[in-house]
This record gives sequence, structure tokens and C-alpha cells, in this order.
Amino acid sequence: MTEGRTKPEDMGRGVLYPELMATKITLNRHEPSEPLARFVENYWIVAWDLRGKASHESKTLSHPSVHLVFEEPHPAVYGIVRGAFARRISGRGHVLGVKFRPGGFRPFLGRPVADLVDQVVPAAELFSEGVLATQDAILGTDDEAEMTAYAEKFLLARLPEPDPVVDEVAAMVARITEDPGLVRVDEVAAQLDISVRRLQRLFAEYVGASPKWVLRRARLHEAAQRADQGTHVDWAALAADLGYSDQAHLTRDFTAAVGVPPGTYLKS
Repeated sequence: MTEGRTKPEDMGRGVLYPELMATKITLNRHEPSEPLARFVENYWIVAWDLRGKASHESKTLSHPSVHLVFEEPHPAVYGIVRGAFARRISGRGHVLGVKFRPGGFRPFLGRPVADLVDQVVPAAELFSEGVLATQDAILGTDDEAEMTAYAEKFLLARLPEPDPVVDEVAAMVARITEDPGLVRVDEVAAQLDISVRRLQRLFAEYVGASPKWVLRRARLHEAAQRADQGTHVDWAALAADLGYSDQAHLTRDFTAAVGVPPGTYLKS
């Protein structure tokens, strides 16, 4: 396992309290091979050693992606989590996650990804029992290259036919998440030159969350990242920049997702 800690700024958008997390875990990401790159965004490996220390609860605001996670007690598929996702770690261990591109899990699943929203499904229910052997291999080594190779072998053996809609949907999600000026679903549909109804159907089928949710989550990621910079935040100005009607609207959204108001989160 790679030594050292991950820098807070390298935790990535969506990881809450990154300064604290950087004292608890190591996080590394690895690129997929070319055949899988159409479906998989990256492999992420989290390792920790809290032996003799208190357990820790990590929290994230998830992205519009499905994850296949090799972890104790069994591997699982995580659909999009619309609230904050929390996981408690203790002792010593590691997990490997496969982060699928937005829409990238649909060809593996064979049905609408909306079926998995807020669900954690044992991977053996969606894949063959071979997933358990892969789990044992991944958790049985500390070598990250070996872990990634085992995950690659598992997915390559189940590689679906290319689906051009995956690229289309991934580009749509990228447009939403990279442009903070987009705040309404009808604006997104107009920019993409498709109807609102078709946009909503594609997201239900391939992403698993509505375009409105993806828009809102992108704004909350931006708000949390501003707070994580540790400097004064003009919340009223930020609310306006992110398309909220007022600061109170941003505060309600942030509190509902994170669990505390943005000002309290900043002070943490």
C-alpha cells in the first residue's frame, strides 16, 4: 500500500471535511484500461490504520455515479445516494471502489439505473459468484497495482457491448457539473437541443437521478468546496452565483444534504 497521507486538496469534490479526512486515510485513484474507459471513470482505493485510535465516520456528497465496492463483509453496488453518504472505519483495512461514468453502469445492469437510487445491493445479486473470489483477492493484498488488476480482470470478463448513449449521457452530466451558470432543467435541455422530457428519461434510464438533482448536487459540491478553502465566504453572493433565489435557499439545501448549515460547516 502506498505510504503517506493524501493531501486535503486531492480528496476531490464531494468529500466533506477533507482536512480531517486527510489525517485518517490514504486515497489513491487509478485509471481504467482502454476497453473499460467507456464505462469506468476510475478505480479508487482507500486505506486506513486506526489501530489504537478511535473509529472515524467519513462523509461524502456523492456524484451522479454508481460504484462497485470491494469491502468487508461483502462486495456491494451503491446506487446514487441523494443525501450525504456516511461510512465508519476502524482498525486497519482498505477497500477498492469502481466509480462508473455517469450512465456507465447501465450496460452492466441491463435495466434502468433509477432502480438503484439510495440502494446498496450485494454485488453477488447483480454479478456471478465470481465477485466473491475477486473480493478475496483484492482484500488479500496490499499492492494497489494487483488490486486494480483483479478488478480489471473481473470487469473485462463481463464487458458489455459499447452503448453510444453512455457517451451522450456522460457529456450531458459533464455539461451540467462544469457550468455553474446552468441552474434550470429547461436551460440544460435548450443547450443540449433536446426536450426536457427526453432529458429526464435519459437520466432515469442511465444516470439514476433526475437532471434537477444533478444540478443541485453540482451546486452543493461548489458550496462545500468554497467552505473547505478555509477563508471567509460571502454566502449571499455565492447563493446568487449558484442560481439560488436567496441565501436562505442555499442554506436549506446545504443543511438538508450535509446535516449542518454552511456557516457551521465552514467553522468545522
